[in-house]
Amino acid sequence: MSTNSRQLSGRSKPMEIILANPRGFCAGVNMAITCLEEAVKLFGSGIYVYHEIVHNQYVVNRFIQEGVTFVDELNDVPEGAILLFSAHGVSPEIRRVAKERNLKAIDATCPLVTKVHLEALKYARENYNIILIGHEGHDEVIGTMGEAPESITLVETAEDVAQLPFTTEDRLAYLTQTTLSVQEAAEVINALKARYPQIVSPPKEDICYATTNRQDAVRTLVPEVDILLVLGSQNSSNSQRLKEIGTARGIPAYLIDGEADLKDEWFDDCSRVLVTAGASAPEVVVQDCVEHLRQKFNAQVREVTLQEEKVHFPLPKSLRILQNTV
Repeated sequence: MSTNSRQLSGRSKPMEIILANPRGFCAGVNMAITCLEEAVKLFGSGIYVYHEIVHNQYVVNRFIQEGVTFVDELNDVPEGAILLFSAHGVSPEIRRVAKERNLKAIDATCPLVTKVHLEALKYARENYNIILIGHEGHDEVIGTMGEAPESITLVETAEDVAQLPFTTEDRLAYLTQTTLSVQEAAEVINALKARYPQIVSPPKEDICYATTNRQDAVRTLVPEVDILLVLGSQNSSNSQRLKEIGTARGIPAYLIDGEADLKDEWFDDCSRVLVTAGASAPEVVVQDCVEHLRQKFNAQVREVTLQEEKVHFPLPKSLRILQNTV
């Protein structure tokens, strides 16, 4: 009996992997990771990053092996050292402390996060009370709230809207974290508009194109499958939102860092598996999982592309300036 026959014994159906596209790295993550790669090439080890460069353990561990140090406190960074701000953005206070400590700062903030920061500043200058829809404690939310802490109130759910202290006479505007569930954000926005008809919205929605595209792809394809695999880390907001789409549909959905997290029993009597990846998960972890399923279950792969992405962000000016000093 062949290896595949032994592995497939007891399975009533062949397995098909539906590989969702778009998936994986977005333009902001690509920019941030390339930024850190270039810094390592230029300066070697001894580079510091404030928080994780992106929320993905594979990526973070890879850079740790290359001598990069990730910190949550700027006091842990030696004065004068090179410091990258992560893709999630930081508050003005962090920038001030970095300057005070004479750190050579490279800003790898995603431009779409910067857009939200600029909107917060604009609304604060115009004396609006800003309602920020997002997840408490997320790095992006902390950075955005730091732009105008006296003007911003955080809400997470439609239920939170009922607890807000504002009236229909107050000047109100809302912003959103870029990696939210499109549907859940819409519920909160609808609740805000119902209670506060005067509330002002950003000129263009804040949830980023990549988050929207990945959610749309999973939402379209998940009715066809028995199980959903999302490649991404547990602290990745956009990856968690992808998993929730499967859970809401009533199918098993798993958020995993890579092949080592796969369990054979998940695939008992499973004929179709949808595989996707959050915006901070590298393609290598996707392909490792696909290859595992091919080897273990003789799975066939079908890639389905629902949207082409051609967004590209240039490397930040702060890195280009440092490149010219080397």
